[in-house]
Amino acid sequence: MIEDLTQKILNTNLEDPSLLDNTAQFQSKKLLPNANVVKIGGQSFIDRGKKAVFPLIKEIKENLPHHQMIIGTGAGTRARHAYSVGMDQGMPTGVLGLLGTFVSIQNAKMIHYLLTEEGVPYIEPGGFSQLPLYLKQNNAVIFFGMPPYTYWQRSPEIGKIPPYRTDTGCYLISEAYGTKNMIYIKDVDGLYTNDPKKDKNAKFIPSITAEELVERDLDDVVVERAVIDMMKSAKNGTQIQIINGLVPGNFTKALNGEKVGTIITSK
Repeated sequence: MIEDLTQKILNTNLEDPSLLDNTAQFQSKKLLPNANVVKIGGQSFIDRGKKAVFPLIKEIKENLPHHQMIIGTGAGTRARHAYSVGMDQGMPTGVLGLLGTFVSIQNAKMIHYLLTEEGVPYIEPGGFSQLPLYLKQNNAVIFFGMPPYTYWQRSPEIGKIPPYRTDTGCYLISEAYGTKNMIYIKDVDGLYTNDPKKDKNAKFIPSITAEELVERDLDDVVVERAVIDMMKSAKNGTQIQIINGLVPGNFTKALNGEKVGTIITSK
């Protein structure tokens, strides 16, 4: 069976449906099953400054001895400003993605500097081959959440804003490495039927599948829609959790596997 598949891979178009179907027989190996990917929101969290960030940093430090964390950062308001200026200058989607990447890098380095006493390193995509070593030594790393597509960012169906941003970049790390959890730290309790900051009648959704979420076609979704689309074909990243990081202890509960916030599953 394996020899037949090997010959097909060598001699057949790699987009052949029958070939792709045969490759599905191989189970994806989870490379970092004990690690947690953690995405710290940019506009929703880091942009709030010291009052929001410092308590979270304290909670991260408290959990370092007990949990492995791959911590990604959002870009936030500054990236939105860069997108606005870039579009005014006629920049294409790929260039806008590069502008957003630099803002995400700034936020990652700020979080890194706040964790220097613990020896938590900042890494970029080229350094991910050293990720297992860093986790073994320090139990955590910091990276920028923007996926490194830069100029290769796919143009969206509508408009010019890069469709794959920091929520997506962090999710892809969880999917690729087969991590234990994918935790999004926001400033709301999780997913609602509408933006709870604008609609006081918005109802909280504690759990839902990606398919159900797509069917509901909500006007406001707490994570990038690209993440939900990717979850429908996930091999490892079959669950994400959205929590309110402004509530003390929520992050620790999520790391411990407790059902806090909203949990979205692939099925």
